[in-house]
Amino acid sequence: MSGRTPLGSGRSRVHDRVLRARQDGVVPAPRRVPRPEVLLARDPAADVYVDGSALSRYLPAAPEARPWAAWVAEHEPAVVISRVSVLEARVTAGLLGTDASLVVLDALTRLPVMRLSDQALRRAVLLPPGLGPFAALHVGAALAHVDVVAIATYDAPTARAAEDAGLAVVSPGRPATWWR
Repeated sequence: MSGRTPLGSGRSRVHDRVLRARQDGVVPAPRRVPRPEVLLARDPAADVYVDGSALSRYLPAAPEARPWAAWVAEHEPAVVISRVSVLEARVTAGLLGTDASLVVLDALTRLPVMRLSDQALRRAVLLPPGLGPFAALHVGAALAHVDVVAIATYDAPTARAAEDAGLAVVSPGRPATWWR
């Protein structure tokens, strides 16, 4: 026999033990309720969202690597990336070899990563049709972040979509409005 016997509608041995514990005065300690602000998901503070094309500019062999390095030296504390940015940069670095991968990994240790929230996905889906999925995710993520006012990119469709959505576009080493 399994040792399980029905005790009646909605009752079990565990239920009976809990009732006895309450009757005996052995009540479990109340759970500590965290402060409401602890439960809110927050992205790292940032002014500029960096997409994969810009994150790849950390690679010394990349076009615009020097202007990017100069810009980042001043602005890196104010940037944020997403897992999509990381994916794109790691794929690019992987194609270039171990040294390039190490450069990207070094940058990733310093840069804060934001979540791709439901709000970011919602914003991405609402962008004009014809935009590639990564570009849409980048712009959606930048728009969903409460502090971000600009996107760093070297991808023309991403730059156009970001500008149309009201974001400033940062592309050190390229002329202003190069994407038009």
